[in-house]
Amino acid sequence: MPLEPGADGQSATAEPEHTRAMPAQRGAYPVGVQDLQSQDEPVPGRSMPEPEPPRKPKRPRPRWRRILRWTIIVIVVVLALIAARVAWLWNDVSSQLHRIDALSGATDTPGETWLIVGSDARGGVIQDDTEGARADSVMLLHQAANGQTSLTSLPRDTFVDIPEYGENKINAAYSFGGPKLLVQTVEKLSGLTVDHYVEVGMTGVSQMVDAVGGVDVCLDYDVADEDSGLVWDTSQGQCQTVDGTKALAYSRMRKSDPTGDVGRGLRQRAVISAVVSKAASPTTAISFSRQDALVDAGTNALTVDKSAGTMSIAKMVLAFRSASGGGLTGAPPIEDTAYSPDDADIGETVLLQDTTAPDFFSKLRDGKLTAADFNQS
Repeated sequence: MPLEPGADGQSATAEPEHTRAMPAQRGAYPVGVQDLQSQDEPVPGRSMPEPEPPRKPKRPRPRWRRILRWTIIVIVVVLALIAARVAWLWNDVSSQLHRIDALSGATDTPGETWLIVGSDARGGVIQDDTEGARADSVMLLHQAANGQTSLTSLPRDTFVDIPEYGENKINAAYSFGGPKLLVQTVEKLSGLTVDHYVEVGMTGVSQMVDAVGGVDVCLDYDVADEDSGLVWDTSQGQCQTVDGTKALAYSRMRKSDPTGDVGRGLRQRAVISAVVSKAASPTTAISFSRQDALVDAGTNALTVDKSAGTMSIAKMVLAFRSASGGGLTGAPPIEDTAYSPDDADIGETVLLQDTTAPDFFSKLRDGKLTAADFNQS
């Protein structure tokens, strides 16, 4: 449209026409978004990366593996507790043992030898007709160089030559000179050097039997012995479970035994063997109360040489079991159970074969004993 001139003669300023904004096209993107999207669009000549495969779901571990793992953990914990318990007991026993100077210091002989003595020196037991402290039982446990293990019971009335005292019963050596003289006497008789000395107070036998819950022993005839206090009724069975008091009487009874001191030695060995067997049984291994009672009874009852420790006692127990299990136990061959020497006023004694049983002790030293070599009477 033509512009009319204004009043001042100038043309009026033309007002701009208002243009209507066009609506955005469908599918249009905001500024910048299209550029971002274009980056994801395939570019001619460029390959697209392979899409990642979907992850497989994790398979649960088999149940048996979890059970096995926890089983192993439990076993390790239990073994650690057992090891700690054993270490504590080991130290407890070693620290409480009574030790004395008992060894002779003689030159070593092949193998290992223990002298095990049952003594009435600690009191509190029924006495018989002996005077003073006596070795109530004497056992020689020997493990030869070839590994053979034997347990020889020396009757306490065995006729021997005691160094510096002459001929007498073997238990008199203990009364004359204590453990050291007894060791020297046994060494002279056997030709073996005693490596370790273990003395068991007879009251300790009763305590140890009670600690393991009693032991089974056998006797095939009735007894009512006043000296030992043993009453045995075979109508209750030839083999019976006895407590400590009865086990002590059983191991001390002599006068009512037809074989006298020899029979008593067999019964003493049977009681000790039964205690050792139960002490090493699985029942004792899992019973802390029984272990504690046994340690208390054992450390109160045992006296050992100065060089002995827990290890030597453990070895002795194993050797004792080996000898008992192998049947190499008993007394040396005996020539006379009522020998009365003319030149010594010592009463009746037990005379070994050829006085000192030289052939027997030679085989013992060499590890060549058989069950037939022991006394058969």
